[in-house]
Amino acid sequence: MSKVLIVDDDPDILEFLGYNFRKDGYIVETAENGIEGLKKVETFRPDLILLDVMMPEMDGITTCKKIRENCKNNDIIITFLSARGEDYSQINGLESGADDYIIKPIKPQVILSKAKSLLRRKNFLNEKNTSDKNKIIIDEQKYTVIYHGKEHYLPRKEFELLKLLVSNPQKVFKREEIYEIIWGKNIFVSERTLDVHIRKIRQKLSNDIIITIKGIGYRFNSE
Repeated sequence: MSKVLIVDDDPDILEFLGYNFRKDGYIVETAENGIEGLKKVETFRPDLILLDVMMPEMDGITTCKKIRENCKNNDIIITFLSARGEDYSQINGLESGADDYIIKPIKPQVILSKAKSLLRRKNFLNEKNTSDKNKIIIDEQKYTVIYHGKEHYLPRKEFELLKLLVSNPQKVFKREEIYEIIWGKNIFVSERTLDVHIRKIRQKLSNDIIITIKGIGYRFNSE
Protein backbone atom coordinates (compact mmCIF):
# COMPACT_ATOMS: atom_id res chain seq x y z
CA MET A 1 0.00 0.00 0.00
CA SER A 2 1.57 3.28 -1.13
CA LYS A 3 2.06 6.21 1.25
CA VAL A 4 1.31 9.80 0.25
CA LEU A 5 2.43 13.00 1.97
CA ILE A 6 0.46 16.16 1.08
CA VAL A 7 2.17 19.47 1.92
CA ASP A 8 -0.02 22.57 1.52
CA ASP A 9 -0.89 25.60 3.64
CA ASP A 10 -4.57 25.41 2.63
CA PRO A 11 -6.48 23.17 5.12
CA ASP A 12 -9.28 22.66 2.58
CA ILE A 13 -6.80 21.24 0.06
CA LEU A 14 -5.33 18.94 2.71
CA GLU A 15 -8.77 17.68 3.70
CA PHE A 16 -10.01 17.30 0.12
CA LEU A 17 -6.96 15.49 -1.25
CA GLY A 18 -6.46 13.47 1.91
CA TYR A 19 -10.02 12.18 1.75
CA ASN A 20 -9.76 11.16 -1.91
CA PHE A 21 -6.39 9.41 -1.55
CA ARG A 22 -7.51 7.53 1.57
CA LYS A 23 -10.70 6.52 -0.22
CA ASP A 24 -8.53 5.10 -3.02
CA GLY A 25 -6.56 2.98 -0.56
CA TYR A 26 -3.50 5.13 0.13
CA ILE A 27 -1.97 5.81 3.54
CA VAL A 28 -1.94 9.59 3.90
CA GLU A 29 -0.13 12.13 6.08
CA THR A 30 -0.37 15.92 5.74
CA ALA A 31 1.77 18.96 6.57
CA GLU A 32 0.93 22.68 6.47
CA ASN A 33 4.36 24.03 5.51
CA GLY A 34 7.76 22.99 4.21
CA ILE A 35 9.45 22.67 7.59
CA GLU A 36 6.72 20.37 8.88
CA GLY A 37 6.85 18.51 5.58
CA LEU A 38 10.58 17.82 5.93
CA LYS A 39 10.01 16.30 9.37
CA LYS A 40 7.21 14.11 8.00
CA VAL A 41 9.49 12.88 5.21
CA GLU A 42 11.91 11.48 7.80
CA THR A 43 9.26 9.87 10.03
CA PHE A 44 6.60 8.83 7.49
CA ARG A 45 8.86 7.87 4.56
CA PRO A 46 6.27 8.48 1.80
CA ASP A 47 6.32 6.97 -1.68
CA LEU A 48 4.78 10.12 -3.16
CA ILE A 49 4.79 13.77 -2.06
CA LEU A 50 2.30 16.36 -3.32
CA LEU A 51 3.92 19.72 -2.68
CA ASP A 52 2.53 23.26 -2.91
CA VAL A 53 4.86 26.00 -4.18
CA MET A 54 3.75 29.05 -2.21
CA MET A 55 3.81 28.28 1.53
CA PRO A 56 4.79 30.08 4.74
CA GLU A 57 7.89 29.10 6.74
CA MET A 58 9.52 27.40 3.73
CA ASP A 59 8.37 27.48 0.10
CA GLY A 60 7.93 24.35 -1.98
CA ILE A 61 10.97 24.85 -4.21
CA THR A 62 13.29 25.09 -1.19
CA THR A 63 11.56 22.14 0.45
CA CYS A 64 12.02 19.99 -2.67
CA LYS A 65 15.71 20.87 -2.89
CA LYS A 66 16.24 19.98 0.78
CA ILE A 67 14.47 16.66 0.33
CA ARG A 68 16.69 15.81 -2.63
CA GLU A 69 19.86 16.77 -0.73
CA ASN A 70 19.53 13.50 1.18
CA CYS A 71 20.29 10.56 -1.12
CA LYS A 72 18.00 8.37 1.01
CA ASN A 73 15.09 10.32 -0.46
CA ASN A 74 15.98 9.71 -4.11
CA ASP A 75 13.32 7.03 -4.45
CA ILE A 76 10.52 9.35 -3.34
CA ILE A 77 8.30 10.70 -6.13
CA ILE A 78 7.71 14.46 -5.76
CA THR A 79 5.12 16.39 -7.71
CA PHE A 80 4.23 20.04 -7.31
CA LEU A 81 0.57 20.92 -7.06
CA SER A 82 0.32 24.66 -7.57
CA ALA A 83 -1.95 27.42 -8.85
CA ARG A 84 1.10 29.02 -10.48
CA GLY A 85 1.16 27.92 -14.11
CA GLU A 86 3.89 30.13 -15.56
CA ASP A 87 6.56 28.34 -17.57
CA TYR A 88 9.35 29.60 -15.32
CA SER A 89 7.55 28.26 -12.22
CA GLN A 90 7.23 24.83 -13.81
CA ILE A 91 10.87 24.85 -14.93
CA ASN A 92 12.05 25.88 -11.45
CA GLY A 93 9.96 23.13 -9.93
CA LEU A 94 11.31 20.39 -12.19
CA GLU A 95 14.89 21.60 -11.90
CA SER A 96 14.63 21.58 -8.11
CA GLY A 97 14.23 17.81 -8.28
CA ALA A 98 10.49 17.24 -8.79
CA ASP A 99 9.10 14.52 -11.04
CA ASP A 100 6.00 16.40 -12.15
CA TYR A 101 4.26 19.76 -11.92
CA ILE A 102 0.47 19.81 -11.78
CA ILE A 103 -1.54 23.03 -12.03
CA LYS A 104 -4.53 23.66 -9.75
CA PRO A 105 -7.45 23.30 -9.85
CA ILE A 106 -7.56 19.64 -10.74
CA LYS A 107 -10.25 16.99 -10.42
CA PRO A 108 -9.61 14.22 -7.87
CA GLN A 109 -9.87 11.50 -10.53
CA VAL A 110 -7.12 13.19 -12.54
CA ILE A 111 -4.71 13.64 -9.62
CA LEU A 112 -5.28 10.01 -8.56
CA SER A 113 -4.60 8.85 -12.12
CA LYS A 114 -1.42 10.91 -12.28
CA ALA A 115 -0.29 9.53 -8.92
CA LYS A 116 -0.76 5.96 -10.13
CA SER A 117 1.15 6.74 -13.32
CA LEU A 118 4.08 8.25 -11.41
CA LEU A 119 4.26 5.30 -9.03
CA ARG A 120 4.11 2.82 -11.94
CA ARG A 121 6.99 4.64 -13.65
CA LYS A 122 8.97 4.52 -10.41
CA ASN A 123 8.50 0.73 -10.24
CA PHE A 124 9.46 0.36 -13.92
CA LEU A 125 12.71 2.26 -13.38
CA ASN A 126 13.50 0.26 -10.26
CA GLU A 127 13.10 -3.00 -12.17
CA LYS A 128 15.66 -2.10 -14.82
CA ASN A 129 18.75 -4.33 -14.81
CA THR A 130 21.94 -2.87 -13.41
CA SER A 131 25.13 -3.06 -15.44
CA ASP A 132 28.82 -3.56 -14.94
CA LYS A 133 30.08 -2.20 -18.25
CA ASN A 134 33.05 0.11 -18.76
CA LYS A 135 33.96 -0.42 -15.08
CA ILE A 136 30.69 1.09 -13.87
CA ILE A 137 28.48 -0.42 -11.16
CA ILE A 138 25.07 1.03 -10.38
CA ASP A 139 23.69 0.38 -6.89
CA GLU A 140 19.92 0.88 -6.94
CA GLN A 141 19.55 0.48 -3.19
CA LYS A 142 21.93 3.28 -2.23
CA TYR A 143 21.53 5.39 -5.39
CA THR A 144 25.30 5.32 -5.87
CA VAL A 145 27.51 4.78 -8.90
CA ILE A 146 30.94 3.18 -8.67
CA TYR A 147 33.00 4.33 -11.64
CA HIS A 148 36.58 3.14 -12.03
CA GLY A 149 36.58 2.16 -8.35
CA LYS A 150 35.30 5.47 -6.99
CA GLU A 151 31.86 5.81 -5.44
CA HIS A 152 29.63 8.74 -6.43
CA TYR A 153 26.28 9.89 -5.03
CA LEU A 154 23.96 11.24 -7.71
CA PRO A 155 20.66 13.11 -7.32
CA ARG A 156 17.60 11.16 -8.41
CA LYS A 157 17.25 12.43 -11.98
CA GLU A 158 20.97 12.18 -12.74
CA PHE A 159 20.99 8.63 -11.36
CA GLU A 160 17.95 7.56 -13.39
CA LEU A 161 19.29 9.19 -16.53
CA LEU A 162 22.67 7.47 -16.26
CA LYS A 163 21.02 4.17 -15.40
CA LEU A 164 18.82 4.41 -18.49
CA LEU A 165 21.79 5.02 -20.79
CA VAL A 166 23.83 2.22 -19.19
CA SER A 167 20.92 -0.23 -19.54
CA ASN A 168 21.52 -0.37 -23.31
CA PRO A 169 24.98 1.04 -24.09
CA GLN A 170 24.76 0.34 -27.82
CA LYS A 171 21.56 2.33 -28.20
CA VAL A 172 21.22 6.02 -28.95
CA PHE A 173 18.39 7.29 -26.75
CA LYS A 174 16.47 10.06 -28.47
CA ARG A 175 15.76 13.16 -26.42
CA GLU A 176 11.99 12.62 -26.66
CA GLU A 177 12.40 9.04 -25.41
CA ILE A 178 14.49 10.22 -22.45
CA TYR A 179 11.89 12.85 -21.53
CA GLU A 180 9.10 10.25 -21.56
CA ILE A 181 10.95 7.61 -19.51
CA ILE A 182 12.61 9.90 -16.97
CA TRP A 183 10.06 12.70 -16.64
CA GLY A 184 6.92 11.02 -17.98
CA LYS A 185 4.41 11.89 -20.68
CA ASN A 186 2.80 15.30 -21.02
CA ILE A 187 5.29 16.99 -18.69
CA PHE A 188 6.95 20.19 -19.87
CA VAL A 189 10.73 19.85 -19.65
CA SER A 190 12.99 22.34 -21.39
CA GLU A 191 15.93 21.13 -23.47
CA ARG A 192 18.15 23.02 -21.07
CA THR A 193 17.02 20.77 -18.20
CA LEU A 194 18.23 17.59 -19.91
CA ASP A 195 21.48 19.22 -21.02
CA VAL A 196 22.17 20.43 -17.47
CA HIS A 197 21.70 16.90 -16.09
CA ILE A 198 24.04 15.44 -18.73
CA ARG A 199 26.65 18.10 -17.96
CA LYS A 200 26.49 17.41 -14.23
CA ILE A 201 26.95 13.65 -14.77
CA ARG A 202 30.00 14.32 -16.93
CA GLN A 203 31.45 16.71 -14.35
CA LYS A 204 31.08 14.13 -11.58
CA LEU A 205 32.23 11.03 -13.47
CA SER A 206 33.99 11.72 -16.78
CA ASN A 207 33.59 14.07 -19.74
CA ASP A 208 33.47 11.14 -22.16
CA ILE A 209 31.13 8.84 -20.21
CA ILE A 210 28.14 10.02 -22.28
CA ILE A 211 28.37 10.58 -26.01
CA THR A 212 26.25 13.27 -27.66
CA ILE A 213 24.70 12.31 -30.97
CA LYS A 214 24.06 15.76 -32.42
CA GLY A 215 20.44 16.45 -33.28
CA ILE A 216 19.29 13.06 -31.95
CA GLY A 217 20.19 12.30 -28.33
CA TYR A 218 22.72 10.50 -26.15
CA ARG A 219 24.30 7.11 -25.56
CA PHE A 220 26.54 5.60 -22.92
CA ASN A 221 30.20 5.22 -23.89
CA SER A 222 30.91 1.52 -23.35
CA GLU A 223 34.27 1.54 -25.14
